[in-house]
Amino acid sequence: MSLVPFDDRDGWIWLDGAFTPWREAKVHVLTHALHYASAVFEGERMYGGEIFKLTEHSERLHRSANILDFEIPFSVAEIDAACKETCARNGLEDAYLRPIAWRGSEQIGVSAQETKIHTAIAVWDWPSYFKPEERARGIRLTHAKYRRPDPATAPTASKAVGLYMICTISKHAAEREGFADALMLDWRGYVAESTGANIFLVRDGVIHTPKPDCFLDGITRRTVIGVAKDKGFEVIERHIPGEELGTFSEVFLCGTAAEVTPVAQIGEHTYKPGNLSLSLMDDYARLVRRQG
Repeated sequence: MSLVPFDDRDGWIWLDGAFTPWREAKVHVLTHALHYASAVFEGERMYGGEIFKLTEHSERLHRSANILDFEIPFSVAEIDAACKETCARNGLEDAYLRPIAWRGSEQIGVSAQETKIHTAIAVWDWPSYFKPEERARGIRLTHAKYRRPDPATAPTASKAVGLYMICTISKHAAEREGFADALMLDWRGYVAESTGANIFLVRDGVIHTPKPDCFLDGITRRTVIGVAKDKGFEVIERHIPGEELGTFSEVFLCGTAAEVTPVAQIGEHTYKPGNLSLSLMDDYARLVRRQG
C-alpha cells in the first residue's frame, strides 16, 4: 500500500488562528523548531464527533510550552474550539488530531527570545497505531538501545518534540528486526515505556505500572488506571527493575494512538494476552465512544 504524503492532501489546517488549505500550511527552512527542537505537541482522538479528554490535552500543551520557555498565543478554550472546528471543517467524526506549537524563523541560534510562537492543528483519519492483526494476538517488542533521560538532563515533563528523537531511532531498529515496537528503560535501568505508549504489567491479578518520574504521565494512562480501579483491580505505581520482566503474566500498552494494546513478547520474555488485558481493551473502547 502506497503512503499518501502528509504535505500533499486535501483539507484544511488551522494555522495561527485561521484555516489554511492543507498544501499551503508551510514553515520556513530556518524555523527555529526545525534546528533546535523548540516545539511541543499533542496527540488526540475524536470518536463519534467528540474529542476524548480535549481540555486535558490543551492544558498539557500549554504546560509543555511553558516548560520550554514560551507562551502559546491562544488560550486553552481557544485551542479546544479550534480542534473542534478543524474536525468539522475536514468533515471528520472519527479522527486523530495533532495540535503543535513552535518557535518561528525570526532568530536562528540557541537564543531565540524574539521568535514568534506559531500554533497549528491538523486532523486526519488514523484507525489504529498498530496493525489490527497484531493487536488481536499481542504485539512483539524488543529492547531499545536508548534510555529515557534523567529529568535533570531534559524537560521530561513536557511533550516536547526533541524527546522523541530516540523513540524514532528505537522504533526503526525494532521494525527492521521484525518487531512492532521497543521497550525503553529509564536512565536507572527501570522499565519506562514503549517508544510511544505507557506500559502496564500484570502479576497474580495485580496491575503494576512504572512511576512516571522521567516520562509523561499519559492522559490515557491515567484513564486506564481509573477504569482498572473501578473494576476492582489493584494498581501499583512503582519503579520496576528490568530484571522483573520475566515475572509477569500479561503486559499491555496504552496511549492516545495505541489505545489499549496487549503485548505478547518483550525480548526473550513471552506473555499471553489474558482476560485482564483484553477486558480493559474493551472497556477503554466503550469508554471513549461514550465519552465517560
